[in-house]
Amino acid sequence: DVISQPGVTVRSFTLTLNRLSLCIARDVVKLECTSTVGVDRNLRNLTVGNEEETSHYDLSESVRVASTTVRIVASFKRDDARIRTVIASKHGQRRTARTGHLLHNATKTIVAAALQWRQAIVMEDIRGIRALYRKGNGQGRKYRGRMNAWSFSEAQRQLEYKARWIGLPVIRLSRRETRGSSMTCPRCGERLQSDKRLKRKLWCNKCRIVMDRDRVAAVNLARRRRLRFDRSRAHEGPQGGAVEAVKGNPAPTVVPGVDAPKLTQPTKS
Repeated sequence: DVISQPGVTVRSFTLTLNRLSLCIARDVVKLECTSTVGVDRNLRNLTVGNEEETSHYDLSESVRVASTTVRIVASFKRDDARIRTVIASKHGQRRTARTGHLLHNATKTIVAAALQWRQAIVMEDIRGIRALYRKGNGQGRKYRGRMNAWSFSEAQRQLEYKARWIGLPVIRLSRRETRGSSMTCPRCGERLQSDKRLKRKLWCNKCRIVMDRDRVAAVNLARRRRLRFDRSRAHEGPQGGAVEAVKGNPAPTVVPGVDAPKLTQPTKS
């Protein structure tokens, strides 16, 4: 079905004993979006939303799969290192496949909703986050293992290629732009306060409201990207000159698409 779509061409193929893999390219029409939606990646969920609506996608099953795989591999008693390696590789591949399937279902729904409402997807740059969970940081071995098994890059990869395959913009904010995104009140901008009794919820001393920290992060990501685009458009006139910024926006915000004229996606059959 994908190959028969207009604008799709086969670039190369790989033939093995029981599999045919095709590498295809597609001419993508860039879409103009009227709003943004932030994606906050967490160990047990993906939180997506903006000021209007937020959604949680449960990924706790992937944590259970990872812990089960570690426990099974650790229970091996054979002295033959070659056999242990083969069995560990088999369980590792099974874990990767199950985790990838869970992420596929979540990211597919996210991209479909963003396409329906013409929303650009905004994510934060969390490269180097594994440095926070190294030996010597005062954390337990099990906690470090659980956090280092987090598939945050796989979630980002799936979101990016699925969105760009249909021409939907994917925007990565810098670390400076996302600083304090989960600790800043999206209404007043004050720093949110934590309470052990509230677990993952935070409260604002000024607004007197309690909000989930994952929802706060998603809303702030979507808002900061939109505000940055609004500011850049307010200071550039039709000819590129400076103009006076006015409060309010009579026209809906349109986020430009990304440069992705040709994308490749392997297809297996």
